[in-house]
Amino acid sequence: MKTDGSRTSESKAAEGARKSAARRTRETVIKGIAIAPGVAIGAVFDTSEVQAEAPRRTVDAGKVESERQRLAAAVAASRKQVSKLKARLGVLPEEAQEELEPLLDAYAMMLGDSRLIRGARRRIGDELLAAETAVQDEAEAIATIILAAKDDDKAGLRRRAGEVREIARRLTRNLTATPFRSLKGVPAGAILVAEELTPADAALLDPTRIAGVATEEGGADGHTAIMLRALGIPSVLACPGLTEAAARGDQAVLDGGLGTIVLRPGQAALETGRDALAAYAKEKARLAKLRRLPAVTLDGEEVELQANLEIPAELPLIAQAGAQGIGLLRTEFLFMNREDLPDEEAQIAAYTQVVEALAGDTVTIRVLDWGGEKDMEALAEGIGPFHAGPNPALGLRGIRMLLKRPELLEAQFAAILRVAGADTAQGQIRILLPMVTVPAEVKQAREIYERVQRRLRRKGVALPDKPPLLGAMIETPGAALAADAIALEADFFAIGTNDLAMYTLAVDRAEAEVAHLYDPLHPAVLRLVQFATEAALRLRMPVSVCGEMAGNPRLVPLLLGLGIRALSMNASAIPRVKQMVRSLKIDDCARFARRVMEQSDPQRIQELVMGFEAG
Repeated sequence: MKTDGSRTSESKAAEGARKSAARRTRETVIKGIAIAPGVAIGAVFDTSEVQAEAPRRTVDAGKVESERQRLAAAVAASRKQVSKLKARLGVLPEEAQEELEPLLDAYAMMLGDSRLIRGARRRIGDELLAAETAVQDEAEAIATIILAAKDDDKAGLRRRAGEVREIARRLTRNLTATPFRSLKGVPAGAILVAEELTPADAALLDPTRIAGVATEEGGADGHTAIMLRALGIPSVLACPGLTEAAARGDQAVLDGGLGTIVLRPGQAALETGRDALAAYAKEKARLAKLRRLPAVTLDGEEVELQANLEIPAELPLIAQAGAQGIGLLRTEFLFMNREDLPDEEAQIAAYTQVVEALAGDTVTIRVLDWGGEKDMEALAEGIGPFHAGPNPALGLRGIRMLLKRPELLEAQFAAILRVAGADTAQGQIRILLPMVTVPAEVKQAREIYERVQRRLRRKGVALPDKPPLLGAMIETPGAALAADAIALEADFFAIGTNDLAMYTLAVDRAEAEVAHLYDPLHPAVLRLVQFATEAALRLRMPVSVCGEMAGNPRLVPLLLGLGIRALSMNASAIPRVKQMVRSLKIDDCARFARRVMEQSDPQRIQELVMGFEAG
């Protein structure tokens, strides 16, 4: 006979089941992060992956060699799997092939004689760790070093850390004989729902069969997100409670532009989804046509739209976007996640890859920006550690560090000059100096630059008739206010609005308590941009904006009105910026800029910018 307590317990369980069932029958809207634009309407196909059971464990000294053999076997299996993934690329769209191939090549390199594998082998012997524990510890140590570098481009740091963790995950699954996720059973037209997708999972997706992707985990700047965009699959990541709310077979409407997924939509939501699907198809066709059209205003003013490049793997995205070259090539990728400094030959190989891919377009190479809060193990070991102090962002970094360690600057100058003098360098290469604050820094750098040229000529190295221009980044208030004097020493300016806003407003965007104060439209920031731009224009010197402001279509009228005619941004932003450029007249932009610059209230400036209408 059941007691009252057991009946109460059963009734609560039954009530919970009824509520859960009710939730699974009503319309549910979940908001996530918009990843890849587009609209998908289809049935949910949920998929999960068995977690690899790999608790921390140690081994006896006599087991070290067998653990190293286990690791070697897992490495071999992982290399074979990556090779199979690469062989499959031929069935994917060309854009996706171009995006995925460099990443899989990077995976293959990490499965060779890499720091990860060497470190894991060392931990097995020194710390008597099991192979899977050694792999996980070494991967986390490397990822921590990468993420500790407080570079402006957090996305690039997270991607590199993610690459290391992904290889560690693959090795762990092979070491523990844990099966990988299978996506073979996904029906055509389905919306794939999962807790998380890895880049390797994304490489297995067939964009002709899968209508959309939604996951509980993930972010906008990881390799998975990049691949989903390359595949052209409408996608929303970081949807809280998704796997609990969704059931296989549920109808869903996914909007990758809004970042929403509607489970079990009612008639109104279905109609809205169908309208959005039709509108997106028209918009996509219109933006695709812009790729080969010039960025010219309605009154004939040309605007140069270039791309920022963090790592060479992004080159295919730049080509797809129709960029007119690279306005900012960050060279930090050469120095990160490695134990030694890249020599001149390694740098030449990297720069040549980029220059050849651009096929004659301008490539602006920023020399190493490191120091202060940026931590790179190879530099710390190669030239000695720098003490960050209480205010690392105000310490020894950028051009200050390079002038203190001129051998680094000389190596980069030599590599760039040799690439510029090669037959394959058909385009214009430019060199950019980071964190300039006074004219003397540019003058000292130029003296080193000319000394390197003389040395190379004595050695008979082929150099271009006209050496690459030497420019200065304007990214501190001091540089902006001294721009007229710096312009006498530099050949061109690139205004880095990210750091300029940070230093002007004394706000670190990564600090949650003050991030809301970060405002590139603050009148002080805009006046510094205006001052630097006018200083360059007075000398008829090229000037560009290469911070996040450049990639915001809403800010294009203001920047053009201030006299900017070159913008460098993330490749994905180029089509919409071009669309805005082609809708404007310079006279309208100039009048608008004058009106904005008369304001002293940031809120009023925001209202004016958001309310601007072309034409």
